[in-house]
Amino acid sequence: MTGISVRGFAVASATAVTSVGAAVGVASGDQQSPAGDIEVAAADATLLAEIPAGTNAQLHTASLNQQAESQSTAAEAEVVRAAQEAARVAAAESAQERRAAAEREAQEEAEREAAEQAAAEAEAASAAVSAPAQSSYSKADIQALARQIVGADQFQCFSNIVDHESGWDHTATNPSSGAYGLMQALPGSKMASAGSDWQTNPATQIQWGVNYMESRYGSPCGAWEFWQANNWY
Repeated sequence: MTGISVRGFAVASATAVTSVGAAVGVASGDQQSPAGDIEVAAADATLLAEIPAGTNAQLHTASLNQQAESQSTAAEAEVVRAAQEAARVAAAESAQERRAAAEREAQEEAEREAAEQAAAEAEAASAAVSAPAQSSYSKADIQALARQIVGADQFQCFSNIVDHESGWDHTATNPSSGAYGLMQALPGSKMASAGSDWQTNPATQIQWGVNYMESRYGSPCGAWEFWQANNWY
């Protein structure tokens, strides 16, 4: 039922009720015209009829619109929050990657510096220590040279290997393999990398031995650990 039909229905109903009342009044001998009452009733009916039939639908639609708007606002807020969180995580990961890269670079630089320093120290030690030219060297002479070249914390390991390999004889030669010198280098000519006098100078042999042990096993003690497990190094 539309607003118009409701209004017509209300007016018709009010008119009918008023007419009945008037008739009843006349029949009962009431001679006063109920015109005022008729007008009031008609007016009230008209006011009632002014209420649109679709009021409840309009209120429901407004409520749905409000809910939809609230949900849209909440969704937009969630999108913004998610974007901010993603940006924060990305920034944190980027910062962590930069820190890791900086740490790796610093570590590599420190390792390079340490290697350069070790090489410089070895070169200085090799240049500073040399055996005097003489026809023979005692075990004590060669050990004294070794103490000057090999680090104090590595000397015992170095000494253990030389004890087993040559007994501190810098001219010791293995008749089967041809290994030569304090460390029994095979072939002996390897020691030429430390000096051309490798056959006669125990200091040259010692320096070569230290360089070899450090490059292959990390240190004379590393070489000694391997020797104990394998009886060779």
